[in-house]
Amino acid sequence: MKRFLKSLVTISALSSLVIIPAFLSVGRASAETQKGTDASYIGAGVAAGVTNGGKSGDAATFGGSITGRVKLGNTPFSARGNVLWSDETSAIIPEVSVDLPIANKTNAFITGGYSFVESDGKPTPIGNRDAVVVGAGMESEVTKNFLVYTNAKVGLGAYQNSDASAVSINGGIGYRFR
Repeated sequence: MKRFLKSLVTISALSSLVIIPAFLSVGRASAETQKGTDASYIGAGVAAGVTNGGKSGDAATFGGSITGRVKLGNTPFSARGNVLWSDETSAIIPEVSVDLPIANKTNAFITGGYSFVESDGKPTPIGNRDAVVVGAGMESEVTKNFLVYTNAKVGLGAYQNSDASAVSINGGIGYRFR
């Protein structure tokens, strides 16, 4: 439980570092349309595990990521998918998010989903076994068809033979397809 609380505090602090600058710019952006972004996109980037489970094979792992988002109509919800990989295996993470427009062409979001690790026991940036995943992040359109995104994810109990949670920080560039 102590490790879980430590992971929760870590994810909260990291998410705050990502989201606070956007909230500070809301006053300036209020003169603009605060629409957020309705972009559906696919992107690629990096994934960095920042925790370990304390056992062999639980090391924090650096790797890559592929991320996708499909906006679900005029609702504040989106379907998201992530693949986080290391040099040994990958984790596939389908998620649903609640999106909050915070500035022109910029959203903050919270997610919930499940991580399916292809080879249990092999490290990925989000742990080494299947687990429930929660996260928070931000996405912003920087040009007509391109976005930047970042998020932090916590895999709850995501290590074999340990109750430790895994924390991963991810970011990249996305291409808008809708």
